[in-house]
Amino acid sequence: MSIFDKSVEAILQAAVARGEFDNLPNAGERLDLTEYFNTPEEFRVAASILKNAGIKPREADMLREIAELKKKLASCQDNTKQATIRERIQYLQIGLNLALERIQQQRRK
Repeated sequence: MSIFDKSVEAILQAAVARGEFDNLPNAGERLDLTEYFNTPEEFRVAASILKNAGIKPREADMLREIAELKKKLASCQDNTKQATIRERIQYLQIGLNLALERIQQQRRK
């Protein structure tokens, strides 16, 4: 273990002893990584950093909404509502694909 690792470990242990990690939001709950894994691999780190900073790209919101709509569709019994949900999913997927294509084009330049 390096000196740096030992220093970090000592700082963390002192913080635990002072109770600084007690009563954290969502303590003891499972992490929901659905949104993370629904994000294309090449954007995950950037999306995570932006999310932690309180900034979400539109693409992340689209992915989240698509996932929510798919869950809703799976439990929906009304044919009219199913059609409306499918249309919304299709609209969002087209918008997401266009946004990702724009990003890829910018990378190629």
